[in-house]
Amino acid sequence: MNEDKTDKNGPVIVIEDDEDDQYMLEEVFKNLNYKNKIVFFKDGNDALDYLNLTKEPPFLILSDINMPRINGFELRNKIQANELLHVKCIPYLFFTTNANKKSVIEAYAMSVQGFFVKPNKYEELESTIKKIMDYWKECIAPNKFENEYPSFYILNRLK
Repeated sequence: MNEDKTDKNGPVIVIEDDEDDQYMLEEVFKNLNYKNKIVFFKDGNDALDYLNLTKEPPFLILSDINMPRINGFELRNKIQANELLHVKCIPYLFFTTNANKKSVIEAYAMSVQGFFVKPNKYEELESTIKKIMDYWKECIAPNKFENEYPSFYILNRLK
C-alpha cells in the first residue's frame, strides 16, 4: 500500500481580510483541536508569496472571494498557472460571505474543490469547518503517488 505523501497536519492557509472573521476562525480551529497550524493572510498576493516560498506543504486553502489587490478567483488562477503550485494539489476552497449563481459556476469551472458560505452563528461555523477538515483528512490526492510517477508525467497524462 502507498504511503500518503500529503501532510494532513500541514498548515491551513486562510485568506481573509476581515479581522473579525479571522478571530472567529482562529477560535473555531482552537476549539476543534486540530494539529494544523492556521496561517492567515489578508491579501491573495501575500498568500501567493508564502505558497511559493514555504517548504512546509499546506494542507488546504480557505479563500475569501472579495479581497484587496487580487480577489479569490485571481488567486486561484495564479495558483493553477504556476506549475510548481498546481502539481502540489493543495485543496482550494472558497469560504465567503455570500454566493450567487455566477460566482459558484465560475469557481467550479476553475476546479475549486468547494464553495462555502460563512455561517453567521459560531456553532454553524464550527460545524462547517469540522466537516471540511474531516473530509480533507480522509481524502486522497494525486500527490500521494508522487514517488511512483514524476509530476511532469501526471501533468502530461491529465492534458
